Amino acid sequence: MRKYRHALTLTVLALPLMAVAQVPVVDYEEGAASGNSDYSTAAPSGDGAYAGGGATAPSSAQGMLFMQLQQMQEEIAQLRGMLEEQQNQIQRLQQEGLERYQDLDRRLSSGSAAGNQPAPSSNTAASAGSSAPAAASQGQSQSASGDPAKEKLYYDAAFDLIKAKDFDKASQAFAAFLRKYPDSQYAGNAQYWLGEVNLAKGDLQGAGQAFARVSQAYPQHNKVPDSLYKLADVEIRLGNRDKAQGILREVIAQYPNTSAAQLAQRQLNR
Repeated sequence: MRKYRHALTLTVLALPLMAVAQVPVVDYEEGAASGNSDYSTAAPSGDGAYAGGGATAPSSAQGMLFMQLQQMQEEIAQLRGMLEEQQNQIQRLQQEGLERYQDLDRRLSSGSAAGNQPAPSSNTAASAGSSAPAAASQGQSQSASGDPAKEKLYYDAAFDLIKAKDFDKASQAFAAFLRKYPDSQYAGNAQYWLGEVNLAKGDLQGAGQAFARVSQAYPQHNKVPDSLYKLADVEIRLGNRDKAQGILREVIAQYPNTSAAQLAQRQLNR
């Protein structure tokens, strides 16, 4: 009897374990695949898509992130290109400025004495027929050329400003000299150096006007060939190459035995 009770007790205790063993174990994927309603709306599919709505949110987010990254890389490449272009422009402007200063220094060191020599009185604006309108346009500031010593002091003071590299004041001084002494024997030189100063400042428009006026107001002056060559240089810097070539050919044809003609020919051969 005791053995029967013991066996019955073991059987009763084993019943819960047998019931648990008979319960099927279903994971999320199996539940979604079998269409079980308990899992169909919550369990993700194996490829990352949500089973209920068919949306691909995770993969879509990754795609958007990749597109944004690619766009940023393209923008960075464009910015780098713009930066390199600006750096090249700055270097080119610096080089042009350095060339202008060096050219002016060469002219000052090699021709400062000659630059201070006045042209013959017959070459002044008063003696040239084409310069009469120019002299008339400056009639409000009557020439005081009766005192050559005062003219020379005024001109030398302006020229000293070039040597001191004070180009702003030098430009103002030469312009004032030309207004005060338009018929001076130093006026042609002053007009030429006004162009050089403006060129050194980077004022291409002002330099071109000053150089052009040398041949217009003082056509017989010895600075005309140099002023025309420098005018061609200004036109090249402004991008007017056809006009510059015409001026260079004019220098070669009209002033063949001058250093300006040699420089003009060299420029045309480039």
